[in-house]
Amino acid sequence: MSKLTPVPNTSGHGGSRRGFTLIELMIAVAVVGILMAIAYPSFLDQVRKSRRADAVAALTAVQQAQERWRANSPGYADNSRLSAAPNPANPASAGLGLSADTSNGYYTLRIDASDNAGYTATAAAVEGKSQFNDGNCVQLRVRAAGGNIFFGSAPAGGDTFNESSDNRCWVR
Repeated sequence: MSKLTPVPNTSGHGGSRRGFTLIELMIAVAVVGILMAIAYPSFLDQVRKSRRADAVAALTAVQQAQERWRANSPGYADNSRLSAAPNPANPASAGLGLSADTSNGYYTLRIDASDNAGYTATAAAVEGKSQFNDGNCVQLRVRAAGGNIFFGSAPAGGDTFNESSDNRCWVR
């Protein structure tokens, strides 16, 4: 009788397996999808909150420019003087020298009202940009009246501004 030699197993079956099954891979993808569905909106909210700094900085610049204007004039500047260049030779014809758009372009500035006693300036989110979806913080407003500063916010198209001290739009 002859001796038989064993044939090596080259089919890949038997022994230890490597890799993932399709079910394991689909479960992993589903878990990642669920985590992204929870995390992404929260991430966008934080991005919008950080971009509000663009409006806050622009409104602060308006406040400073208005006080410089008021030091040389009997009242505060109106919206027509927002973008006009300062003119030291003729301060009465000059403006605040500020751009109507914020530095990063997320908001548009305007001076809603002004007189000898105060002014109201608003930074409104640009429609079509992410900030326009910022809920009740689409419009940020600074109002100076009687020597006091009031900070407010409103949703898109809103005319009533929330000026409470716990306004989350102005939390730094």
